[in-house]
Amino acid sequence: MLASLVTTALASSSRRVSQVCGGVGRSSRGPLGSRTLWSTSTRSRTIPNTAGRSFAAAAASTAVPASPPPPRPSASSLTPRGVPTNFVKAKPRIVILGSGWGGYTVAKRLDKTKYDVRVISPANHFLFTPLLPSTAVGTLEFRAIQEPIRTIPHLGKYYQAKAHGLDSVNKVVHCEGIFKQNHFDVAYDYLIVSAGNKTNTFGIPGIAAKEVRGDRSSVLFLKHLYHARAIRNRILECFERASANNVTAAERSRLLSFIVVGGGPTSCEFTTELYDFIHDDVSQWYPDLQDEIQLTLVEAGPGLLPSFHQSLSAHYLQRLQQRKVHVKLDTAVTGVHDAYFPLNERAPTTSPNTNNRNKESDWEHEKIGRTYTVAKFNDGTELPFGMMVWSAGLAPVKFLEDCGLPLKRGRIEVDEYLRVPGSQGRILAIGDNAIINKEEKVLPPTASVAEQQGYYISDCFNNYYDQFDITRTDNINKDVPLPGNVVPALLPWEGKVFEFLNRFLSKHSPKFEYKNRGSMAVMGFGGGVVDNTNSDLPVPKVASSMSGLAAFIMWRSAYWTKQVSYTNKILIPMYWFKQMVFGRDISRF
Repeated sequence: MLASLVTTALASSSRRVSQVCGGVGRSSRGPLGSRTLWSTSTRSRTIPNTAGRSFAAAAASTAVPASPPPPRPSASSLTPRGVPTNFVKAKPRIVILGSGWGGYTVAKRLDKTKYDVRVISPANHFLFTPLLPSTAVGTLEFRAIQEPIRTIPHLGKYYQAKAHGLDSVNKVVHCEGIFKQNHFDVAYDYLIVSAGNKTNTFGIPGIAAKEVRGDRSSVLFLKHLYHARAIRNRILECFERASANNVTAAERSRLLSFIVVGGGPTSCEFTTELYDFIHDDVSQWYPDLQDEIQLTLVEAGPGLLPSFHQSLSAHYLQRLQQRKVHVKLDTAVTGVHDAYFPLNERAPTTSPNTNNRNKESDWEHEKIGRTYTVAKFNDGTELPFGMMVWSAGLAPVKFLEDCGLPLKRGRIEVDEYLRVPGSQGRILAIGDNAIINKEEKVLPPTASVAEQQGYYISDCFNNYYDQFDITRTDNINKDVPLPGNVVPALLPWEGKVFEFLNRFLSKHSPKFEYKNRGSMAVMGFGGGVVDNTNSDLPVPKVASSMSGLAAFIMWRSAYWTKQVSYTNKILIPMYWFKQMVFGRDISRF
């Protein structure tokens, strides 16, 4: 009797278990973008009863057969989160490497209703580089010239990481997180490489070794926000140390010597910003140091601003010399090394490695062992300095060396549609890290080129590439069709009005066409130069030189109107007003 009751109860329980657990499965995600599916299996545990029969055997003899489990969705019909896509079609995934002028423009302008847009960049912001020199001396604050990546509307995903490898066969980018150096993969359907370049040290001894020390370094670059912050702290450190009472004349002279290496717009504009800081603020807060400051600009070529008209370069050079900036042309830095101050104290009486030194000899050894940094030039001369800002050239980032894509002159080779040959149109490259293989003249690595390429790529995707369903299985081995006519981004502003005007001001073409918007460099409140010699804008094709208030207003107005967010459009004029009325901030933190 007891065995009959137990058998009936166990059969009923077995039917409920089979109905609940029969079709249960779990999904697992491997590397980002890959999906694996498996199901669980139930095993009956045999427990003998008093009658010698197992509960499982008894249940099997009386249980009603369970219905087969429902079919599970295949891996191809799952989204990255494992959700079935029976009712929503998966969007092609576009992965963008970099958040500079090219990458940020593409990420912002792509149609998010058509594509799943993801950005991989070690910097979680877009940097408005033309205003970077202003932040290094306190004219502007750092946050006023950057735009966070995550504020891009409807952005699919952002990874703060570095791309260190590429598997173009499996369409996967190998990444490394910048915080814990954890490694992960990101799958893509389309890949846009806009990783930019890094500062080139040309293998000169001492440059790279000095720069890696960070805020305490005497050699600094000027390419990122943290560079500008380090420069600002170093400038203030040099003035504070030079104003101390216990500093010798030789050390004070060295601390107040500033060297800027490079003759391009960034170097020249930083030099003028530093001059304005010395003239307007140092004279007020460090009046006893003003006459001892030495500002030197070093250029390996025969003139400054090589991309400008020769007459404008000569004008800029003349204005710098009038401001008592020591300009060294046809001069290259051949090395940076440490030297010792020639102190009057006698040398240590005992060797520093012995154990019988007295306190007096210890003090004398410490004094004579104090070092300073010296720059050596190709003409054999040397110049001690307190800070050197190195902005002399560009070099490819490490990812380009490891990605396996075809390179030319250290840059990714692309066709006239900015697509990497042999990638079936799945991989594109823009900006400083790309070079068009059929161009007779290499495009300059400027913000204008990268931005225009970003406009071109986003229009190709929004208007043409969306008609090719890259997610279909039968399109895996097919080339993405070439785009139709695209309107070049001639005018330097965005918006429907300017895009409408571009249709009438430039010729349409399916290939990328660069439009010269002219060149401009400012000299603070003292003037500037504007070169429209080769400009495609509807302006007189002449080289114009403006000075004084006109150049000042033109330069600032052009860059203020190009700000992305209303926040920065409000903050930047406020900081400019604060600087003109109250001076620059000299706090060091």
